[in-house]
Order: sequence, then C-alpha cells, then structure tokens
Amino acid sequence: MTHSRDNIYATPQLDIAGFRFDQTVASVFPDMIKRSVPGYETIIAMTGTLAERYVQPNSRCYDLGCSLGASSIAMRHHIQHRGGESNCEIVAVDNSEDMLSQCRAVIQKDNDSSPVTLTPVNLICGNVQDIPITNASMVVLNFTLQFIPMKQRAELLQRIADGLLPGGVLVLSEKVAFEDPQHQELMIELHHNFKRANGYSDLEISQKRSALDDVLMPETLETHRTRLRKAGFSSVDVWFQCFNFASLIALK
Repeated sequence: MTHSRDNIYATPQLDIAGFRFDQTVASVFPDMIKRSVPGYETIIAMTGTLAERYVQPNSRCYDLGCSLGASSIAMRHHIQHRGGESNCEIVAVDNSEDMLSQCRAVIQKDNDSSPVTLTPVNLICGNVQDIPITNASMVVLNFTLQFIPMKQRAELLQRIADGLLPGGVLVLSEKVAFEDPQHQELMIELHHNFKRANGYSDLEISQKRSALDDVLMPETLETHRTRLRKAGFSSVDVWFQCFNFASLIALK
C-alpha cells in the first residue's frame, strides 16, 4: 500500500481544528509518525522481540489503539518464531474506521505475503476503554493512552492488569512531560529540531502543535509508574526514551 507524504499543516490555516485520526491522517500516517516520533521504528521492532519472549500459548494479545497495525504485525511475526502452534489471537482495536480500513488492507497484504499461516488479527472498531481484556499475555498501548481522558486512564490500566495472565507484559509508549520547566522546554525544542531535520517547517510544527492542544495530554514518567504500580504490576520501568517520548515495560 502506498502512502503519501505528510503535508497536512504545510499551508496556513485560519481555523485549526482539533487533531483527528480521519482519512486525511490515515493516508499519510506512516510518514507522519516516522518523521514526528523519535525512536518509533525501534519501539515497534522491540514490540516484536517482547512478544517472542512473553506471549504465552493459547492466549490473547491486545493492540489498543492499533492505527495501521504496525504493532500487531510485529507481534504476529515473532509469535510464529516460537515454533509449533501457538493458538494465539491478536485483538487490534481502534476507534477510527478510517484508520481501520487501511489497517485491514495492511493485514491482508501481510497475510498474502507470508509463506506460513500467521497469528490471526481480529480488528475491532471501538473505544479501547470499552474492550474486555481477558486471557491476555501481552497488551500494547503505543501512543494511545495520551489521547484517553485523564479520568479514565487508571481504570483502563486496572482492567488491563486484571486481564493479564501471570507473567504477562504491558508495553506503554507515550509522549511525556517533565516537572522541571527548563527540562520540559529543552525536550520540546529538541523534538522540534528532530522534526525540522525530517523536513517539517516551523509553520507545520506550530500548526500541528495547536491542533494537538487539549487532544494529546502527556503526563510525567513518575505519574505513569505510580499508576501502573497501583494497578498491580510488579515491575515497571522505562526501557526506551528519546527526548519527550518514552516506552515503559510493566510486568504482571
């Protein structure tokens, strides 16, 4: 599938609407996230490696906020590497039908190009807060929680913890905030420099930041750690960080 270059905010907009995962975003999403999120490809690759280590036979994996299915594909290929029949299922959830429409095509292309039968991916259109989590050995929240209303985040993570099998893992990747104002400003500027180096103009950076205001709500790493421990995870810490983007591993 061919995707276009992200130029959504390349021209001046008099009225900048809140960011939405609509057809316009879906059509440029791979380019957008690659040029906007430092370390994204590393996080996806390591999601597969973690699946190889933690996914248990006869269990479910959840990709909550699956977008175009990158995490689902990483998991399903590494589950197969364990040998034999895993009898697993990946449940991939997103509340944007525009994103899921393209995700279906991505998954079908992955099926068609594989010489073996891959772990099935069950795509669901809905809010991740409403999805039952049961018999799970791995759950992925890659840059999803930051779009969930803050009052609903603890409950979602509690349901994930309750639905994970002993020895299960949660991968939580987020844009994060910092308590020290100087450090916060530095990380923002470094991130903007990263985007400039990837071809975004100052106009694009400014307009997208305005679109994300009140839509993407980052929190500190300590807030994430505290909430995850309170939910019942026995081991929680950061395994990857670049600027104000981080990924945590939480073990049941």
